[in-house]
Amino acid sequence: MSEDYGNIHPIVKKLLVGDMMTKWLKAEVLESRPGFCRLQMTAREEMANGFGIIHGSITFALADSAIAFASNAHGRHALSLNTSIRHLTAVRVGDVITAEATVTKLKHRVANVDAIILNQEGIRVADAQSTGYRKKEEW
Repeated sequence: MSEDYGNIHPIVKKLLVGDMMTKWLKAEVLESRPGFCRLQMTAREEMANGFGIIHGSITFALADSAIAFASNAHGRHALSLNTSIRHLTAVRVGDVITAEATVTKLKHRVANVDAIILNQEGIRVADAQSTGYRKKEEW
């Protein structure tokens, strides 16, 4: 992930400064705007589980970061209340995975966000749904 953060939404830039998980994933923000974020990373050997496939928490973490960036870019602090993921296809070491998160419903206090995670072949490897709480604090 580039430290200059390029052409990324200003709120996402602020979040990235202290986001050690997204940095550890080496996820790159490809696109960010209020209500949408696309992140991409390469699955590494240290992310594999005992079956030799990438641990489900890795796809969850990538989706969670994209969800956070998409919902917080609306201008208020947003925190996840509930997030669920459905794993559809195994991710292997060397796979390039992309998470795309879209805010589907935005209310005064609640945001609903859907995310899909695709591999380099465009195959959906997982999808996630999140409900977030929007605090009063603004970015």
